[in-house]
Amino acid sequence: MAKRGPKPIKIKWKEFDKLCAMQCTLSEIAAWFECSEDTIERRVKKSKKMKFADYYAQKKEKGFVALRRLQWQKAKKGSNIMLIWLGKQWLDQRDKKDIEHSGYINDHEKVVVEEVVVNQQDEKG
Repeated sequence: MAKRGPKPIKIKWKEFDKLCAMQCTLSEIAAWFECSEDTIERRVKKSKKMKFADYYAQKKEKGFVALRRLQWQKAKKGSNIMLIWLGKQWLDQRDKKDIEHSGYINDHEKVVVEEVVVNQQDEKG
């Protein structure tokens, strides 16, 4: 007697882990392996003894490490854009922005509102 149902999907776990590291969604991972999201969740639970969300979270962190490494390499090679972005993210550096607005509250009182955002690094040192 022939087996019924679709052919079992083979999950290549190294490939699966790379997709998680690249922040692919459950839907995208299922599409990659040409199966349903439910199948992916069942396979992770059976093979890895944990929920998909927990397994995904572990593998996702490795992707963050790889991305951080690439950012540092780019910055070390002198990428001004990456150096500025990293400075803003980690060193609290900001662009300087001066805004001035003036007008009249009534016919006699002139009000000047000025907002100055300076580089926080300048204020500290």
